[in-house]
Amino acid sequence: SFGKGIDVLIEEAKLTVEAGYEAIKTDPFPNRRTMGETYYGANMVERMEPKAIADAVEWMEALRETVGPDYELLVDAHARMDVASAIKAANAIEHVDLVWFEEPTHVENHNSLRQIRENTSVPLCVGERHFTRWDYDEILRDRLVDYIMPDIAWCGGISEIRRIASMAETQYIRVSPHDALGPVAIAASFQASIAIPNLYREECLHTWFKTFEKVITPMFDIRNGSIFPNGRPGLGIELIPEALEEFKIDVDSPEAQPGWWNSSNKSTNAWATQDDD
Repeated sequence: SFGKGIDVLIEEAKLTVEAGYEAIKTDPFPNRRTMGETYYGANMVERMEPKAIADAVEWMEALRETVGPDYELLVDAHARMDVASAIKAANAIEHVDLVWFEEPTHVENHNSLRQIRENTSVPLCVGERHFTRWDYDEILRDRLVDYIMPDIAWCGGISEIRRIASMAETQYIRVSPHDALGPVAIAASFQASIAIPNLYREECLHTWFKTFEKVITPMFDIRNGSIFPNGRPGLGIELIPEALEEFKIDVDSPEAQPGWWNSSNKSTNAWATQDDD
């Protein structure tokens, strides 16, 4: 809901609840690229301005009022804050009663997670930027988070996500596979989730399902916010090759690049080192 305003957020939340989904995840910290305001430094890992925190509080309070006291709400910061800002933000929205606060800071430095954990009672979550079980080892052993979000397309596939989930199970940490926004990856993630005993929820951006219906068959069996296995072998779906033509893109075009990619000199604006070569 970046840049759409609270009124749009409320309407989208109502539709999500009506569709039977039992949890909503949102990023209440405005992104300067889409909001047109300078909330963060150039690399988006600096101090967050007080206005950004105040806006996040207003955003989350409006969402809580809309969905009611028992509905599950989750916050994703997309790893944009420094440690001090993350602590302030977590404590400012704690009263909204969150399931988790996801990726408050960049995940490479585990000491930042320790510092945040020591200074807030809000449950923490990381995982989409971690790859293979070795990336998760210290985080799980030291219980730096309460939830993890491995992405089946990035962490090593079905076998590896099962290993990671088993490691988390021994620490009583729940797993919520990340949604990589592709129908094949999501189909694989759904299948793996069925066999994860410490599963929390399967993340999905349900607004993409209308697009998925064009390229896979059969479409996922989703009823009242839950997905059901369809009994078919493998991932349970097949691609429709001719339908994929509609979605072909030039990988070098600006539209194909993630938001943190600077297409003018093919460098990153976020956390990686800029390279003009």
